[in-house]
Amino acid sequence: MYRARFHRTLSSRCASALSDWWGNVRFYWVTANKTAAVVLSVAGLAVGGFAYLLQSVFADRFDRQNLHCLALNVYYEARGEPRSGQYAVAEVTMNRVASPYFPDTVCAVVYEKRWDPLRRRYVGAFSWTELHRRPAPEGKEWRRAWEVAETVYRNRHEPKLHGVLHYHAAYIKPSWSRGRKPVAQIGKHLFYKS
Repeated sequence: MYRARFHRTLSSRCASALSDWWGNVRFYWVTANKTAAVVLSVAGLAVGGFAYLLQSVFADRFDRQNLHCLALNVYYEARGEPRSGQYAVAEVTMNRVASPYFPDTVCAVVYEKRWDPLRRRYVGAFSWTELHRRPAPEGKEWRRAWEVAETVYRNRHEPKLHGVLHYHAAYIKPSWSRGRKPVAQIGKHLFYKS
């Protein structure tokens, strides 16, 4: 009986305190000068809207630039490959972006250079980036490379090469591939996990 009365009084006290608090809030809202609150709200909305607009403009430009780098990599690395080979090259590039051992953006991954002690110079991660002259991307191969890159970049393609970070043309034997077992051969490329 005491417990029931205690709960009734506790709940009624809570309801009363809540009612008093709400009454105070309403009183202060009605009697307060709202000019400063209105000015700050309008200014906050304006600044927030401008920040959102800037972010969306720069994010779109950033996405477009990374998508262009991915399409270039697909084009120069695998334009003569079947579509599955092009998807594989795009996947490896995006796997590198996701890996902590490589740069964070597509363009940085594509144009990354590392010191090669045997050659005593910086070497590009993808051989085409070292060429001073290369044909401009064009035609149906470029459109297909762009389509493949966009599909992979926007996550509309089911990845098949989880964790694969390296590949090379099947007709060469780079020193880094010794002792590694390829996980797949797609077209004219062999693919390796790290």
